Amino acid sequence: MLRRLLIIIALLLVPALAEGRGIEPKLVAEGPASPGGQVELAIYMRPATGWHGYWVNPGDAGLPMKLQWQLPKGFTVDPLRYPVPTRLEIAGLMNYVFEKDYALLARLHVPADARGTIPIRADARWLACTDKVCVPEQGQLSLDLPAGNGTPDRAQFDAWRQALPQPIPTVGHFESAGDKLRVAIPLPASVVVDRPYLFPLTDGPIDYDAKQGFRRSGDTLIAELHRKADVPGQFSGVIALGNGRGLQFSAVPGPVPQGTPLDGLGWNAVVFAVLAAIAGGILLNLMPCVFPILALKALHISRAGGEAREARSDALAYTAGTIVGTGALGGLLLAIRAAGAEAGWAFQLQDPRTIMLLLLLAVAITANLLGLFELPVLGAAARPAGSFGTGALAAFVATPCAGPFLGAALGTALLLPLAGSVLVFAALGLGLALPFIAIAFIPALRSRLPKPGPWMRRLQRFLAIPMAASAFAALWLLGRLAGQEALLIGVAISMGVLFAGYEAGRLQRRNKRGAWGGAVAAIALAVAGIWLMPSHASPTQQLAGAETWSEARVAAYVQQSHPVFVYFTADWCLSCKVNEATSIDRDEVRDAFRKAGVKVLAADWTKGDPAITRFLEGQGRAGVPLYLWYAPGKPVEQLPQVLTPAMLIDRARAR
Repeated sequence: MLRRLLIIIALLLVPALAEGRGIEPKLVAEGPASPGGQVELAIYMRPATGWHGYWVNPGDAGLPMKLQWQLPKGFTVDPLRYPVPTRLEIAGLMNYVFEKDYALLARLHVPADARGTIPIRADARWLACTDKVCVPEQGQLSLDLPAGNGTPDRAQFDAWRQALPQPIPTVGHFESAGDKLRVAIPLPASVVVDRPYLFPLTDGPIDYDAKQGFRRSGDTLIAELHRKADVPGQFSGVIALGNGRGLQFSAVPGPVPQGTPLDGLGWNAVVFAVLAAIAGGILLNLMPCVFPILALKALHISRAGGEAREARSDALAYTAGTIVGTGALGGLLLAIRAAGAEAGWAFQLQDPRTIMLLLLLAVAITANLLGLFELPVLGAAARPAGSFGTGALAAFVATPCAGPFLGAALGTALLLPLAGSVLVFAALGLGLALPFIAIAFIPALRSRLPKPGPWMRRLQRFLAIPMAASAFAALWLLGRLAGQEALLIGVAISMGVLFAGYEAGRLQRRNKRGAWGGAVAAIALAVAGIWLMPSHASPTQQLAGAETWSEARVAAYVQQSHPVFVYFTADWCLSCKVNEATSIDRDEVRDAFRKAGVKVLAADWTKGDPAITRFLEGQGRAGVPLYLWYAPGKPVEQLPQVLTPAMLIDRARAR
């Protein structure tokens, strides 16, 4: 404010060479004053060529209009409403101005006993400037307004009203992040935004001349401003959308999503997402339902005596299967989102029928590993077509959650153009196949594979353990998703598949025809089990030890200066459950949270929740886990996807 006054004084010391006013005002009314009603008044301002007037917040220099109304008894008038201004930068100073004709509107409230001609008077003071001189101008505005009914001047006033910023009824949020002020403005994704600019009504917190950045997150526009002072309890402004359009908003302290830049993501983001997807794909091989498949493919190479040509052919077919598998899942996800549905990575696991399919696949592979029957796709007799199918199978069972590296990569994929998204999903499949590619194409690794022998049979039996654990996990998840009836159906169909597989294996060992009959029976049982499953999950239960997450609840706790820990989870997410068991659901962590007054909120995405999906997308994530820490007076912190108890305890103690 002091800087602004000094600048104005300096400009006022420059001699004014203009004759007459720089801006000519006129007070007009839309129509007669209807008793008991209201009428729109306008102060019509006409700047001379080269002159400009100022908005309600003039920026680095300038002054808004000051009015002192003189009204008859019983009449009242609302505050002035300004149109959307433009920017004018002079000598490094950002001013919010009007360089063309403009109108300031005010609504006059008329008492019921109004009669005759009503004298409306106002003493007005305003500042008129050029790029070299400023002149404080003043005058009395007068209007003799007849009382009664008449024909209003709708066309002119409608045009002036269209120039006003339209109010946004929903309150936004803002947060300070270092030297930035981040403001989340509720704005439907359907609203076209053309070179936006935020004109602050709250004077002081931001640097007016600094560059502004904008991001999108679903139905939210995020403005990133350079902060130069603390922000009071409320921040308001006008967001200019281009072509003279604007929206007026108000924001309170609260969480602000990350979003994606309005001008899109650069190639650096694409390269990062591709590399992260490859790294995440490699790590997916450690999942208990994927590692046995990779180990079996390595056993196949060992049985083949390490022959290079066959190993490479097998690896390429397997890689094609993983890339097509992840690409197909990614393409389906993009299609569902394009149709308007809220969906994220592993969306298919929110459907009990998909879990039933995973359960039966895990049961069949476990039976194969235990030697009940031979599955050519996984066995030594695999050909390129079988290896392709194995790769696609690995891609399908490897999607329960976005583990390390994958969260940011898949979140970026959903924000990229189609070609970039497909590239990231293909990179995930490539990463999934890379260990097998390395074994097949690097002779030194291939030569280290043990020679075939009895140990292979023992290893195969051992690999049945993690696959059986995956089957039990799928069965448990089926019960969580769809209830006890679905659990019983899953057990019954699994027993039927095991029996059909046993019969097929018995015929295989006797070299008799008809082994395919067992396979047909198993497939028929699987189809029946999937058909019997409900298409929608049962209502979500609140997670023990935590409140149910909502953005409103987080904002309320933040306003009350409570530290808040939010974890986004799902029952089918392995890394989520590991973090909960090893880091979140620990006595020492709960004790630290209790002493520090930390509020723990859980967002359960097991059965799908559009609000959670939108929030994840806003944080640049396509799936779970996601961990957020809200410390009083600090920007929200996104924690790593691999937690430790110390990580949470240290933050609680820093309270």
